[in-house]
Amino acid sequence: MADSAATPAPSPVLVPTLGARLGAEVIGTFVLVFSVVGTALFAAGFAGGEGGFNVGFLGVALALGLSVVVGAYAFGPVSGGHFNPAVTLGLAVAGRFAWKDVVSYIVAQIVGGIIASTLLVAIAAGGPDGFLSKAQKGGFVSTGWGELSPGGFPLVSALLIEIITTAVFVWVILGVTSSRAAAGFAPLAIGLTLTIIALIAIPVSDASFNPARSIATAIYGGPTALGQLWLSIVAPIVGALIAGVTFKFIFDGTRKAD
Repeated sequence: MADSAATPAPSPVLVPTLGARLGAEVIGTFVLVFSVVGTALFAAGFAGGEGGFNVGFLGVALALGLSVVVGAYAFGPVSGGHFNPAVTLGLAVAGRFAWKDVVSYIVAQIVGGIIASTLLVAIAAGGPDGFLSKAQKGGFVSTGWGELSPGGFPLVSALLIEIITTAVFVWVILGVTSSRAAAGFAPLAIGLTLTIIALIAIPVSDASFNPARSIATAIYGGPTALGQLWLSIVAPIVGALIAGVTFKFIFDGTRKAD
């Protein structure tokens, strides 16, 4: 009989501390907001489109998707890579995230977003011909309806697009992070989904899906942006909760194999 003392003890499972996870959420949300809002501010309409240097809606949508891909691969192994209060709530409702950590995650995400928008304000302040003032008068890339909607869409349209697209986004997250999904591809699927729904939503609501991103821009976007901020908080949360509640019933049905 083999000596049990000679059997090596299993290696302990190392789990990131809450502090490490919150730090990852701050930095990941910072990367997301800095990337997408910075692209929208400085590159989307650069030089009025002259010379072909501006990136337009497509560039902003790609910046959003790519920032999430990068953040999910870099910081996802630490915190899960939420970077979005709506995602955190949707995952908690679906039973994929502990409710006890929800508030701290949301605070970390809001902090990361505000740091990013504050630094973008500092950069824009050095722009030519009152660049920052013009950006703030235009809402500072805030999301909303009416004058904050790039296409001039009304409240109902903005509300619906934010709810529907966020629900789709969270459904995809739940699907690609399930035990049945192919390993290693979740960040790509999530980032590509964000790019697609951003292309749909930017003309309607300026594409939020993320209360932390919306808060970060609204605090510098003036009275209209602050007055419409409720939509960019409520609608993504409603969409995420719909996805979290319905995912099990729609996609988690199983039976014994024949």
